[in-house]
Amino acid sequence: MGLFSFLKNAGTALFGGKKADAKPAAPAAPSALDQLEDAQLALRLTNHVVSLGLKVENLNIVVDDDKATITGTAASQSEKEKVILAVGNVAGIASVDDWMTVAVAEEAAPEAEAVFYTVEKGDTLSKIAKEHYGNANKYPVIFEANKPMLKDVDKIYPGQVLRIPPIA
Repeated sequence: MGLFSFLKNAGTALFGGKKADAKPAAPAAPSALDQLEDAQLALRLTNHVVSLGLKVENLNIVVDDDKATITGTAASQSEKEKVILAVGNVAGIASVDDWMTVAVAEEAAPEAEAVFYTVEKGDTLSKIAKEHYGNANKYPVIFEANKPMLKDVDKIYPGQVLRIPPIA
């Protein structure tokens, strides 16, 4: 559990999502329209997670302005991390408050947590692999760890947050 930060203006644009600059600079009491927009974005985020085929039971996402709070039970630690990233890498979301649990199989050892890395201008998966694993040829590990959000090894963008799993 924890709070994860993302770049609010980077990420996948879900149809009809809130504009990052649509809110006034001064804080104001949430209006009924703001609450409706938050509820609609929460529904789109839930549909986005489901469309990616991520395994989480009783998934619930609540949006409050640019913060998404997620509850549910993920099938594994990696699925949990993928859900966090799938939600956080959406334009308009600046933070994800994770309250998910992980289903624990009696015979399985707990899965190690991955490191989250924010892509910078000029990064490639090979460059990131070299930095984290000491070997640029380990880029497929990062690519596989971020499926289904990543569809192409060459399609990453600055501000995107990726999972960097530990390798044995």
